[in-house]
Amino acid sequence: MNVLRKIKGHPASWVPTLYFAEALPYVAVMTVSVILYKRLGLSNTDIALYTGWLYLPWVIKPFWSPFVGLFKQNRWWIIATQVIIGFAFAGIAFSIPTSFFFNLTLAFFWLIAFTSATHDIVADGFYIQALDSHRQSYYVGIRSTFYRLSTLFGQGVLVIIAGIIESNTGYDPVNFKVEVDPFYRKPTELILPQFPDSISNSKSQCVLLTNSSIVLNPEAQGCDSVGKTISLLKDSIMTLNAANNFIVEEKKEKTETKKKELSVFERWIKDTFGEKTSVSNSSQIGNIAIIGIRLSCPPDKNESVVLQIEFDEGDKSIGIDDNLFLPRFTFDESNWDKTAYLIIKVDPKIQEPTFAIFKGTTGNISLAWSVVFGILSILFIIICIYHHLILPHPKNDIIESKGNNPRNIIDVLKEFVFTLKSFICRPQIVSSMFFMLLFRFPEAQLVKLSSPFMLDNINNGGLALTTGQVGLVYGTIGMLGLTLGGILGGIVVAKGGLKKWLWPMVLSISLPDLVYVWLSYTQNNDMFAVNFCVFIEQFGYGFGFTAYMLYLIYFSRGDRSTSVYAICTALMALGMMLPGMMAGWLEDLIGYRHFFVWVVICCFVTFIVTAFLKIDPEFGKKTEKETK
Repeated sequence: MNVLRKIKGHPASWVPTLYFAEALPYVAVMTVSVILYKRLGLSNTDIALYTGWLYLPWVIKPFWSPFVGLFKQNRWWIIATQVIIGFAFAGIAFSIPTSFFFNLTLAFFWLIAFTSATHDIVADGFYIQALDSHRQSYYVGIRSTFYRLSTLFGQGVLVIIAGIIESNTGYDPVNFKVEVDPFYRKPTELILPQFPDSISNSKSQCVLLTNSSIVLNPEAQGCDSVGKTISLLKDSIMTLNAANNFIVEEKKEKTETKKKELSVFERWIKDTFGEKTSVSNSSQIGNIAIIGIRLSCPPDKNESVVLQIEFDEGDKSIGIDDNLFLPRFTFDESNWDKTAYLIIKVDPKIQEPTFAIFKGTTGNISLAWSVVFGILSILFIIICIYHHLILPHPKNDIIESKGNNPRNIIDVLKEFVFTLKSFICRPQIVSSMFFMLLFRFPEAQLVKLSSPFMLDNINNGGLALTTGQVGLVYGTIGMLGLTLGGILGGIVVAKGGLKKWLWPMVLSISLPDLVYVWLSYTQNNDMFAVNFCVFIEQFGYGFGFTAYMLYLIYFSRGDRSTSVYAICTALMALGMMLPGMMAGWLEDLIGYRHFFVWVVICCFVTFIVTAFLKIDPEFGKKTEKETK
């Protein structure tokens, strides 16, 4: 207790933890949720749409921020919001293993989003109340550093932990090899393969395959009857897999949604801008291989085993048929002894002998992510208890409706109206609002699909990285690039001013998006290449984003600068929310390759809104007094 008395109230004891706690729920809602839902099998359309809506609390927080201080002190709000966030993380952890995980987890994410936005308001207010102007300046670098460290922890360390658990749980992985030889003449048997009647229970190799090695001719004998047989087999397999409940309900709904007729507008986008796939005529039909999968032993009671099939190595002209459900099968007590079927399709234009190897893993994805959110819950409760003991009690942290200058809701509404009027009457209001909304138009779309692209199967246009690899790429290498870019951006602006460095920064945040075009066309999943590309993109983003944040400060100068800046950040969040919501829908229509090309084209929007800005050449430079 003596130690607590000595450190209580000292800024070094609470500023780092307060801003670590401020960033963590934001990262969980905006980034970790995307990876979670991708690993649980949701479509890019659903992921981008529903997680995009989660930006809304940060968009509208200026509308309720003036009222927070009317009811309780900022210190009380900090403790209360951290308690709510901690228990909401626990709610997500317990919801993930359920069959209706999506609705439950999304509800908790909404609770975290609104609570986190409120926490941002009161944490920044408390920082101003508890520190004088000198200490505010002194600790601004520390709070920024711990905010970034929290981001690193959230999208790096936690995702890596999930990847480790996924890789080290479940049964031993299984592999099967598909060889394709144009000179192979044995006809393919287009029948459903069957397991022998007697199968011994084996815990050592519980996942069984009807075939571990297959040899095919690339063409399916080229006749109409074969084409019809293949089509009937695919329909039959889809029906069998669904009837035996190998696909959980949410995956069924997703597939049914995918099969719905596209609207005229969607069909036009898909036909005009989508990735073109060659359509084989009746004389050249790509061959298929059918593989049966089952377990040799039942899962534990009330448990399920999720088997995920992924491309491992070899020729990408051999892939999993994407007209089926996702290559992901759920086995439980009711269906473990039944056979799930997988179709491997072959490009009929293959002219040289080649092969592909596929891997099936049963890592417990639900367990992995439940553990991650359980860690977040425990961590937040610990932080909450710590802050309850350590945070000071500033004299000016009072309920605004009491004290020497009482305020009521009418007064706050009047103040908000005056702030809004001050914002609208700022110079260059139209061009500035377009800049705030559209400067990050490309990035808002890219950020929603970058992780799904890394995780997606090769056959779906992705890179087929593991969860742990994605955590390493974005949480460490990417964060390093982002931090270095931001530091360099601050240094050069301090020397030359914002106006001088505006266009180099605009190019820096835009041109590196080309690395995703290269990755999507080559599908190069070598970790050195992926890390290098992400480092370049994140470094450019960190360097270029400096210009955006400095312009918000430049625009907010003058009367009611703090409140005006809050409105600016709300517009910034809106500019991320709306494009992000439609990104998944667009990618599902046109594919990853054309989507990333579209993102690069959208960079011209950034150029256009920047061209109309007028900035004081001296803004951002060190004054002669500061230099001395």
